[in-house]
Amino acid sequence: MEPVKNIIFDLGGVFLNIDYQLTSKAFRDLGVHQFDAMFTQQHSNDLFELLETGRLSPGEFYDAFRKETALDLTDEQIKTAWNALLLDFPAERINWLDAIRERYHIYLFSNTNQIHYDQFIADFARTFPDKDFNSYFIHAYYSQTLGLRKPYVASFQQILTEQQLNPAETLFIDDTFKNIEGAQQAGLRTIHLEAPKTVLDLAL
Repeated sequence: MEPVKNIIFDLGGVFLNIDYQLTSKAFRDLGVHQFDAMFTQQHSNDLFELLETGRLSPGEFYDAFRKETALDLTDEQIKTAWNALLLDFPAERINWLDAIRERYHIYLFSNTNQIHYDQFIADFARTFPDKDFNSYFIHAYYSQTLGLRKPYVASFQQILTEQQLNPAETLFIDDTFKNIEGAQQAGLRTIHLEAPKTVLDLAL
């Protein structure tokens, strides 16, 4: 087996702590009682997939969300509830990331959206004012700018092609199993990072 030279990391549940239940509760508190049927870690309906692949702008998403739920919510109410799942970047994981990039070529690939991106980048900057999160990676891929999302094989193939990576030498780490399956279909080596394990538990 060829040695690993490259690592592609997921973001949420890997470096950024997240809690989907907080967003679910926030929307239920606003009267969106069907939110759990609309969006989970494992599944999202077309509205969220369009947002995550950049085919809906935040403004278009807010309008579509109001139409989908038939509730007269403000943009700010939707944004605040949608961002409730975003928690913190533990410093020890960021320090670990700083060390691991000395040994491997590292990349990021996150299913996210512009609303979440703006929030977690601002949160990171407040926590680590002298650091730029994206600069830790040779390239940070976000689904809303790539135009593709996990677990679709084409998303992994796009990154492998752009970065000229050999999948046999490339490790993908994610906390969601269906994303692991997509990466495996693209020929990547994988680690399913299941809670309560964190990157600090990895033997790399």
